Amino acid sequence: MMSPDQQPRRPDPPHEADVESAPSGSKSDDEPEKTNWVQMSNYAELAVVFPAATVIGWLIGVGLDHWLHTTWLYIVGLLVGIAAGFVQLIRTASKNI
Repeated sequence: MMSPDQQPRRPDPPHEADVESAPSGSKSDDEPEKTNWVQMSNYAELAVVFPAATVIGWLIGVGLDHWLHTTWLYIVGLLVGIAAGFVQLIRTASKNI
């Protein structure tokens, strides 16, 4: 006969870390928050990309002005930089629709 100390142990229930995550098709509680953070980062990217494209276009125009001894190419570079910023704005906006 077995004493209570010698009885076989039951396996412990699985811990949360041991349980597999939910399948990819189901939504978890964190998903809406993650989506909001991703959208916020996409729009924050525009706050950096739009002015950076404008300044880089202007700098290229100024560089061309000095190299070619002209005085008007900085305006062309500025307009090209602004256009590049708008293209990125449209790409980001259409990606999030």
